Amino acid sequence: MNLYFRLLLLTLRTRTARRRTGRWTSLWDEARTPFRVALTDLDPLRHVNNGKYLSLLDLGRYDLLARSGFWQAATDRGWYAVVAAQTITYKRSLTLGQRFVLRTRVLAMDERSVYMEQTFVRRDAVIARAVVQARFLHRDGGHVTPAELLALTGAPPRDLTVPDWVRVWADAVRISSTAR
Repeated sequence: MNLYFRLLLLTLRTRTARRRTGRWTSLWDEARTPFRVALTDLDPLRHVNNGKYLSLLDLGRYDLLARSGFWQAATDRGWYAVVAAQTITYKRSLTLGQRFVLRTRVLAMDERSVYMEQTFVRRDAVIARAVVQARFLHRDGGHVTPAELLALTGAPPRDLTVPDWVRVWADAVRISSTAR
């Protein structure tokens, strides 16, 4: 329930920001989504539960996609995103009441996936960092090609080549279509 409340607040904040500025941000920008640790985020050790980080990653990605207008444009085309794989590294803990920011940006693209880097930051200190491999799919089947994505978003202002370590990781965690 807590995430639904946060999603509602995030949606309202996104709409208000767009009305205030009169424009969308770019999908190629970094979204900075502020949060405060709630009681429902904690585990018995009184710090943010590792699974809660993954749920917050969803909200950060939604924030970037919604602020850029991509969410609505993709929905209008019958596209939707799914997480294919993710990896996260934790460095510090977050505890009740602490404020933090989740920074989300598109890291890279290849022929099948979009890779996003998401970093939890508190007072300029990195708390945790994740890389998420997402795929965009057509509601009627098949995946959205890079050409289709770029036709919608325009060319990125920087190189989106997949870093070597990300490619190695993605290849290592891929589940074959023949796997049982």
